[in-house]
Amino acid sequence: MTFGQFVAILRARWMAALAVLAVVVLGTLAVNLLMPNQYKATASVVADFKPDPLSAVMLGGMQSPAFMATQVDIIKSDRVAQRVVRNLKLNENPQIRQQWLDDTGGEGSIEIWLGTVFQRQMEVTPSRESSVIEISYRAPDPRFAAALANAFVRAYIDTAIDLRVDPARQYSAFFETRSKEAREALEVAQNRLSTYQREKGIIASDERLDIENARLNELSSQLTGLQAISAESASRQTQAQGAQGDRMPEVLNNALIGGLKADISRGEARLRELGTRLGDNHPAVQEARANLAELRQRMEAETRKVTGGVGISATINRQREAEVARALAAQRARVLELKQVRDEGVVLIREVENAQRTYDAILQRLTATSLESQTTQININELAQADVPLKPASPRVLLNTLLATLLGLLLAAGTALGLELRDRRVRSADDVVTALGLPVIVALPKPGSKLALGSKHSLMQQRLLAPLPQPGKGA
Repeated sequence: MTFGQFVAILRARWMAALAVLAVVVLGTLAVNLLMPNQYKATASVVADFKPDPLSAVMLGGMQSPAFMATQVDIIKSDRVAQRVVRNLKLNENPQIRQQWLDDTGGEGSIEIWLGTVFQRQMEVTPSRESSVIEISYRAPDPRFAAALANAFVRAYIDTAIDLRVDPARQYSAFFETRSKEAREALEVAQNRLSTYQREKGIIASDERLDIENARLNELSSQLTGLQAISAESASRQTQAQGAQGDRMPEVLNNALIGGLKADISRGEARLRELGTRLGDNHPAVQEARANLAELRQRMEAETRKVTGGVGISATINRQREAEVARALAAQRARVLELKQVRDEGVVLIREVENAQRTYDAILQRLTATSLESQTTQININELAQADVPLKPASPRVLLNTLLATLLGLLLAAGTALGLELRDRRVRSADDVVTALGLPVIVALPKPGSKLALGSKHSLMQQRLLAPLPQPGKGA
């Protein structure tokens, strides 16, 4: 279909098209005029997703789409709507309660019913490039619309505070219970440590252990020295008890024995002299021999005394060695006992330290959650309150009329085309070509037109609409 054909159809069916256009436009206008005015009040809030000033400094001005979507869902939630009802005390209004009874028959909750009604007239529009959220409400009364928009803002902020404070209160109660348990565990651990230290007499276990270790080292050194002395004494005792006892340094260095040896030497020399001069049987010789024997007996007695003293010294050294060895064993057992006591005390001290750290950590969390549960601040602030609108937001008579006009034109054109398809007629030369498949050579003017009255341009109005067929290709 060409544009000329379309125009011809509209000219032929202009009454039907005009009727459709008039019905659509006038009907829309009548509906808009009969509809009650709806006023739209808008309030706005700023929902900053940063939880505290420190995070705000660290994270900068980033925005979380999920956070904004969550806030929009919170505003649209039943909890906020029911809070609006409670804040405005609409559930106590007799007229509203009567409407609720008439509508639901008293089933359900009036808060839920009113919240559902309010949610239908509320619009939430988050900003795409900022943290601003607009909350709008439509109502026939402009003051009621503004009041409801502001009420939704306040209920949203209060609900956001509750959503933050309620978990903090639960955590605070949990950590308070845990802190009591941790404090009791700390007291038990401290009592066990104190009892253990009192029973073991521990004041400063590390210093006492150092003293005992020093004493152990000293006894070990003494034992080593006494073992060397005892070994030497045992060797000398063996020498003294043998045939070479008179060759011991104690014997050789003894002054009495030395004097006796000198006397014996002089006595032997005098005995040889007397024996040579007087003979063996002479009384002087026998007296000299008796004196010499007495000197030798005295020297042997003195030698036995000296060698006996070496044995006594060896016995004393062995006794001292045994005593030091026993003291060393007792000191070693004492040190081991102190180490065991210290290790057990270290375990108890670590239990006390762990209980203290646990208690401090829980107490820190308890303090933080307690402060958070008492907060009245939130990262959502009211940006602008809703003012009473002066002009209705709907119906928009002019806009709706323009849209109805456009729709009416489309429907009018569609109606004309539909009527034409049902009753197809030839309205132009193109219709002839389409219907018969033959070319149109000349179009005659309509009766009464200027061409029919002999206008000087009548010949110019004759037009060739289709080329003549070529020879040999058809008549």
